[in-house]
Amino acid sequence: MVSSDLTSDSAARTSAQFATTHWSIVLAAGDSALPGAQEALEKLCRTYWYPLYAFVRLKGHSPEDAKDLTQAFFERFLQKHYVKDVVREKGRFRTFLLTILQRFLCDQFDRATAAKRGGGVPVVPLDAVGAEAQLEQAVASRQSPESVFERAWADTVVHTTVERLAEEYAAEGKASLFSELKRYLSCPADRSDYSATARRLGMSADAVVVAVMRLRRRYRTLVRAEVANTVATPAEIDDEMRYLVGLLTA
Repeated sequence: MVSSDLTSDSAARTSAQFATTHWSIVLAAGDSALPGAQEALEKLCRTYWYPLYAFVRLKGHSPEDAKDLTQAFFERFLQKHYVKDVVREKGRFRTFLLTILQRFLCDQFDRATAAKRGGGVPVVPLDAVGAEAQLEQAVASRQSPESVFERAWADTVVHTTVERLAEEYAAEGKASLFSELKRYLSCPADRSDYSATARRLGMSADAVVVAVMRLRRRYRTLVRAEVANTVATPAEIDDEMRYLVGLLTA
């Protein structure tokens, strides 16, 4: 559901706007005494756990061990205050997480240690069964763990954005409209297709065309906002978007 037109929306964000992205939440999570830090960790884990899990699995760990190691990684990530290093290095969160994860795995952090979670840090349940289903294609293609991580990250950005878009439409009482139009995020349509959709929705074909345009425009905005969550400065957003589009269209 991501195409090259995502990179065309390059309007600059102000510093105040950028400070409200999830990046600020991630940075806040580095201080365990800060109010809301636990919620920040939960958000971090729920959003980014699958690319990390996929990488760990393709490094040869069993599903159960990979799940434990992924959860333990996030706990150790905060306890060691690695987030402060992100600020100093000003690197992209995606690249930084993978680097730290590789170091973590090299430390031979075994399953017994992974089970000893504590310090008031909440453990976010991971859907290992669902993750295994997602991994089947990657395993069959014999991609490297690094490549699988990168593609999974791009897929996570798309999935998170579509979920947010669905929530917005539902909040406006337009869930059925979104259900009909969401396929147009990834598939082009001709006039006859719009006409068929219009009949199902009780709208004119012209109204459907306009609705699809609005949907795509909002989608691009939300993708940009999600990417902003994972880079250190607004100047990096466009480069990161181009990189993710390349992954998804390769």
